[in-house]
Amino acid sequence: MMEKYPLFQIIDKNGHISSDDYQTEITEENVKWLYYHMLRIRTYDRKGVSLQRQGRIGTYVPFYGQEASQVGSAVAMNDGDWLFPTYRDHGASLAFGADMDRMLMHWNGRLEGCLPSRNKHIMPGSIPIATHLPHAVGVAMAETYKNAGNVSIAYFGDGATSEGDFHEGLNMGSTFSAPVVFFNQNNGFAISMPVEKQMNSETIAQKAEAYDIPGIRVDGMDVFAVYIAVKEAINRARNGKGPTLIESVTWRFGAHTTADDPSKYRDQEQMEQIQNSLDPVSRLERYMQNHDLWDNERLLKCKQIKWLLKSLHQQEEQYNSFISIPVIQCQSERY
Repeated sequence: MMEKYPLFQIIDKNGHISSDDYQTEITEENVKWLYYHMLRIRTYDRKGVSLQRQGRIGTYVPFYGQEASQVGSAVAMNDGDWLFPTYRDHGASLAFGADMDRMLMHWNGRLEGCLPSRNKHIMPGSIPIATHLPHAVGVAMAETYKNAGNVSIAYFGDGATSEGDFHEGLNMGSTFSAPVVFFNQNNGFAISMPVEKQMNSETIAQKAEAYDIPGIRVDGMDVFAVYIAVKEAINRARNGKGPTLIESVTWRFGAHTTADDPSKYRDQEQMEQIQNSLDPVSRLERYMQNHDLWDNERLLKCKQIKWLLKSLHQQEEQYNSFISIPVIQCQSERY
C-alpha cells in the first residue's frame, strides 16, 4: 500500500526542491506569506503553553510540529469555504482568519470563545472525536443545494479513523458527491496509542478505497506539498467531483495536552532527533536560504517574533478587558 500511496513532497527536509512540477506555485510572495503564518501560529502556540503554565488559562492543546499541515491546508481555502477543526486545529483556524482574542477566551473557558468568527465560516473546535465529519458533509451538501460554490474541509487525527463517525462521514460524502475534503493529520499517536497498534492498514489514505473516492498521502512537514494537495482537492470538490481523503503525515513534537506526559509512551530522544531533522518551520527557512529569499536571518526572525509577541499581548489585553456577553446574545450570534 505504501507503493500505491506514495508520499507527495515538493520540498525535502534540507530545503531543496524534490519536484519541479509545481515551481510556478512557489513564488517569493507565497513563500513569505506561508512563512509568516507558520511563525505566527507557532508563536501563538508557545504563548498558549506559557499562559497555561502560569495558571492564566485552562488545559491547552499544543500543535507544535503540525504548523505546515495546518497553514498549508487553511491558506488553500477560499473565503467562503467552511472549516471544521478539532481541538488541536486552532492554528488552521487562525491562518484562515479566526479572531485571536476569542481564541484566547476559548482556552480560558469563556462562553464567548465558542462563538464562530464573524467574518469566516469557522466552526468551534470539536472535542468529541470525529463527530464533526458528518456535519462537514451536511454543510457541503447544503452549499451544493444553494449553488453557493463553497467547500467544507474537516480536520481530524489518526485516532478519529477508528470512530464510526469517520466512516459515516466518508460514506455520506461519497454517496452524495459532497464538496468536502477530509483532512487527516496523522501525527503517529492517538494520545498515547501509536498508529501501528490502532490499525492494521499501512496508510490512512487507503481507507478511501472503501468509499470510491481519491486518497492521497502528503508530507505534512512540507507546507507547499500540503498547500498544493489541498488546493487540488478543493478545486476537485468545487467542480462537482466529490470528496477527497488526504493523509498528512506529520509529527506532534509536544504533549497531547498540557495535562499529558509524552515521555511515558514514546522515546523523547528519538522525538528530539525527528524534530531537529523534520521541523516544518526550519525546512521552509532552509528553502528560503537556498533560494536567496532570506536576506538577514536573525534580523528578520527577531523582527517577526517581536511584532507577533506585541500583537499577542494586545490580544491578551483585549481578552482580559472583554465584558461578558449575555447567554441569549451568544445564542443569537451562533444561530
